[in-house]
Amino acid sequence: MRQSIRGITVPAALLLLANTAWAQGAKPLAKCPADSVVSGTVCMDKYEASVWRVPTPTTINKSLVAKIQQGKATAADLTKGGATQLGIGNSRDYAPCGASGQNCAYDIYAVSLPGVIPSANITWFQAQAACKNARKRLPTNAEWQAAVAGTEDPGSDNGTTDCNTASGLAVRTGSRASCVSTDLAYDMVGNLFEWVADWVPQSTACGTWNAAVSPTGDTQCLVGAETAGEPGALTRGGHLNGRTFAGPLSVSGLAGPSFSDVSVGFRCAR
Repeated sequence: MRQSIRGITVPAALLLLANTAWAQGAKPLAKCPADSVVSGTVCMDKYEASVWRVPTPTTINKSLVAKIQQGKATAADLTKGGATQLGIGNSRDYAPCGASGQNCAYDIYAVSLPGVIPSANITWFQAQAACKNARKRLPTNAEWQAAVAGTEDPGSDNGTTDCNTASGLAVRTGSRASCVSTDLAYDMVGNLFEWVADWVPQSTACGTWNAAVSPTGDTQCLVGAETAGEPGALTRGGHLNGRTFAGPLSVSGLAGPSFSDVSVGFRCAR
């Protein structure tokens, strides 16, 4: 049996399926690998990235790289393959992957893993390269904002379950059980600032959010604009000593994309 819609003949079975889907509401468009969560039409990494150098990635460890790119690699897989985690503590050991993102192909890989200290001291360019090598990318500012929804806006840090906003040290990914979004992404507030894809004119000062949307006073550093030098690359979420300035609305354009610091990391999306 066939029916006509605006002069186009359509099988009745297809009409039934379409009507059923419409009645049930739209389904999420993204089916995500195990290392990420569905956030609208985006797969957002569950955890802040740890960055790994994989030896012989195109030959002996080709299967390990494939696991990373499929979102299936475990800590045991990385150890077995002789991979080394980079960017721990004060280390800036990403070379030969340069601060500008040059020489990074087939070198560093971003992995979303629970129970590891996330990698820091990484520039925007290096973070983007590490995501790209894992067949991911940095999320946009809007994608990040959608995925953080539901994460607590901390007034304090109890040191065990709340978001890590007062310890002064990065903690293991997923170890703060209450610091999780509605989409089940961990540590989007506190721990490390997270690079997102967007650039803006580099900011010169910080303003304030309306108290109705940010009663605890999340950082909003998007005031003024430099007329020379680098653009500003946005960081989100606040950091490990941000206290009440950290939160779901915390955003800063003070740093250029070549900036790196012990408080700055990232997560990927696909």
